[in-house]
Amino acid sequence: MKMRSLVVLKTQQLISRVSSSSAAVRWRAAQTRLLCSSSPDEAKRRPSMLRHLTSKLKATGPISVAEYMKEVLTNPVTGYYVRNNMLGPDGDFITSPEISQIFGELLGVWILSEWMGAGRPKQLQLVELGPGKGSLASDVLRVFSQLQSVLCESSVSLHLVEVSPVLSRLQAQTLTRDSSREADAEDELVYRRGETAAGLPVSWYRRLDDVPTGFSIFIAHEFFDALPIHKFQRTDKGWREVMVDIDPEKNDQLRFVVTPSPTLASSTLVHDDERREHLEVCAEGGVIVQQLARRIVEDGGAALIADYGHDGTKTDTFRGFKGHQLHDVLASPGSADLTADVDFSYLRRMAGGGVACLGPVTQRTFLKNMGIDTRMQVLLRNCSDPSTRKQLISSYDMLTNPAKMGERFHFFSLLHHSRLAKPKRATGMKLEKTSPAPLPVAGFTELSFS
Repeated sequence: MKMRSLVVLKTQQLISRVSSSSAAVRWRAAQTRLLCSSSPDEAKRRPSMLRHLTSKLKATGPISVAEYMKEVLTNPVTGYYVRNNMLGPDGDFITSPEISQIFGELLGVWILSEWMGAGRPKQLQLVELGPGKGSLASDVLRVFSQLQSVLCESSVSLHLVEVSPVLSRLQAQTLTRDSSREADAEDELVYRRGETAAGLPVSWYRRLDDVPTGFSIFIAHEFFDALPIHKFQRTDKGWREVMVDIDPEKNDQLRFVVTPSPTLASSTLVHDDERREHLEVCAEGGVIVQQLARRIVEDGGAALIADYGHDGTKTDTFRGFKGHQLHDVLASPGSADLTADVDFSYLRRMAGGGVACLGPVTQRTFLKNMGIDTRMQVLLRNCSDPSTRKQLISSYDMLTNPAKMGERFHFFSLLHHSRLAKPKRATGMKLEKTSPAPLPVAGFTELSFS
């Protein structure tokens, strides 16, 4: 779909003003690990996730994959996300914002485009779920700073939903330097506050429910893939849940088992028209999408979800990552990241009819629609250093190459229905002024630059 000339001008202005920024291209350097290496004796004294799980299994019997993931990733004592700095070249995986600042810049343009499409509300809450090191939020806020004249006198604030104390401290260092402070009481909804160098307020929460109401743009980049999933297997007797149990032949190892009878999850989470033989359902992700949809309906705004995913076609995607390599999900629990591809067809169903859902589209399609090629041309034209040019080309390839991140990652959006409403037509003999046609949704629409 082609944009009208006014839409072309507005979007092109956003892209070009970010592209022409005098700020030099910065490349993410590996950051010092927050946790120092421990001696063998200290490692033995450290709480063991495997010992914790085997004790639990001996006492209660097999547990669901969802409960296993929740324990391994977010247990307050031994959880992977609670104890580790897992992001970046020295961690277990690296995300798009760490590969290139261009990624965050284009998402910043998308946020402003949706804010403009909603009529430029006086309040803009940027809410990020699982903000990693804070790199994405930092790049987005830099775009906001460069386009301050577009935001005019709107009140902008940043709200981060993060369960990891380690990562929240790292995010605070990235976004606020030394200006953040922790709450005095552990039960306060906002457990950390701070300000960016530009004076923007930043708040940290453990739950989405704790974020204040108001017009918000929600960003979830590589967030839903880490939420706990239930696994189900179709059998001759119907759907059965896959559980985790102790291997009877090796007491220090875990194994998957299939329940002999239905569970509450297998009876309620599998859709009646499901045709796959194996199924993964992220019930917690469904609840969060319902929360996002309700907030968008009541307060306006939009949500952008970017993640590994599929549209209801894949089956067994549960896997682990350690040192940028695939890792057995049941081996050394707590030492590796656990993830599963997001089923966007399930998220669409859970969002309901109150919001409009767009996508999923591949990351390659989304970034190209957002103008990544135009941005790259500007950067390469203004860059004479051979090493930096090589890094630019390499990062572009990593983000867009179908064999790399280009088609593994997908973008999915929830929008208020009014955002896509068609203009009213004049009726009868009276000539009525029609409302302007809605702006095309950037990233999900092929934009025409002329």
